[in-house]
Amino acid sequence: MPADTGSLIASIERDPEFQALHRRRARFAWTLSAIMAAIYFGFILTVAFAPHVLAMPIAGSTTTLGIPLGVGVIAAAFVLTGLYVRRANTDFDVATGRIVERAKSEALT
Repeated sequence: MPADTGSLIASIERDPEFQALHRRRARFAWTLSAIMAAIYFGFILTVAFAPHVLAMPIAGSTTTLGIPLGVGVIAAAFVLTGLYVRRANTDFDVATGRIVERAKSEALT
């Protein structure tokens, strides 16, 4: 790695806005991960300890409650991924670009 690239990286890592961005992004990612883990493990624990709940038919049909709940777990993963991508594209990427441009302009002066 060239010396100027290393100093640019060091400059970015010291930037208070970068540090705040890193904390915000990590907090958001961990929150979404915790939500997904709760949904997934809630479903798995229901399968393990209360299978009769998932075996209940919906409105007298042959479809049981477990089918839409299982689909809901999968849909939740897509929705949470979409939320992360949207926030990354609108908030995190904009802030990252601003930080990098500021660091590059400071490096040139």
